[in-house]
Amino acid sequence: MVRPLRFEIAAVRARIGEVISMDAWAEWARIPHRSAPDAVLRGSEVHSILGIASKSWSPSVFRDPQVVIDLMRDTIAGAGLEPGDIDAAVIVTCTPFEVMLDQDAFRLLRGAGVPDHVVPMVHMAGCAGLARAMATVSRLDAKRVLIVAYTAVSPLMCSPDGEPNPIYLGNGGHPRSSILWASPATFSDGAAAMVLTRCEASAGACFYTRDALDPAVTSCLVEFPGGGALHPPGFAGSTEQSAFGLVSQDVVRYYVEGMRLNHERLLALEPDYVDQVRRIYTHQASPGLVERFRALAVLPPEKVPTHAARLGNLVTPSTMKLLADDLEAGVVGPGDRICVSVVGAGPERGAFIGRIAETVG
Repeated sequence: MVRPLRFEIAAVRARIGEVISMDAWAEWARIPHRSAPDAVLRGSEVHSILGIASKSWSPSVFRDPQVVIDLMRDTIAGAGLEPGDIDAAVIVTCTPFEVMLDQDAFRLLRGAGVPDHVVPMVHMAGCAGLARAMATVSRLDAKRVLIVAYTAVSPLMCSPDGEPNPIYLGNGGHPRSSILWASPATFSDGAAAMVLTRCEASAGACFYTRDALDPAVTSCLVEFPGGGALHPPGFAGSTEQSAFGLVSQDVVRYYVEGMRLNHERLLALEPDYVDQVRRIYTHQASPGLVERFRALAVLPPEKVPTHAARLGNLVTPSTMKLLADDLEAGVVGPGDRICVSVVGAGPERGAFIGRIAETVG
């Protein structure tokens, strides 16, 4: 269902880690070579498989929640607001610092100074998290909304002393054991925040779907079965299953098909939306998938920016980082309309057309 979006984008900020080459990352990761037991994958081989030439990777930075708190404060100030002005907050992550009782939300909102009466709304979402957050926001009567998303991948995938987490190397107990190495190679560190301010007239529209009844893809796309009540910590098998595993064939199938369906829904909503928006921000799953969808939808390359080859998959922050970079560079500005279209684990997908506020900071 398409819903009106009565909010404008007042500020966007993003933070990534150190951008390291795939050669440097592969030398650190030491991924066993499947066809040569005594060898490890070289960076050129990882690049050839995934299309990723470098990635955002800073364990020491993204192990500290303060990096997200500082970003939240900076974004609120960029919108010309104080933390006390925020009256709704949506937190999106698939890599929480603490997994129980929404402690991340309490820590982050407290640290940023957001008032205690603001209810923490937490979406434990993957790559389509921004579509889910925007669909939630469209149902609120709030005036000033903060959306914050973060992906702290490197702290999960390397030990505090800097060594690769062995759970991603030679783990035979995970349902996706043969491809576990691709998760740390693909996903990258990133955080982003956005402030939305209410406007009387509709500034755009959004839609969201879980695709739960779609028979084409029945997997969740990314499997992390360990650590919960089904596979409790401390019990046999839980540790081995506490890792992100890509269901690679379904990821490819759902990305292309899901993005195509998003595009068709956008065309039905606004037949000339491609011409009417300044930029179209697509989820950066991988360089090849992004280009495959762009070519399928016949979208002009200059209208669809990408950073997947340089930064890897930043998950929910990926599209927000693209927008933040464009705002900083002056590619988009006050009054411009933009489109965001994403798909992700679940499976789920969605898109929105929004407007940049005249007073964007």
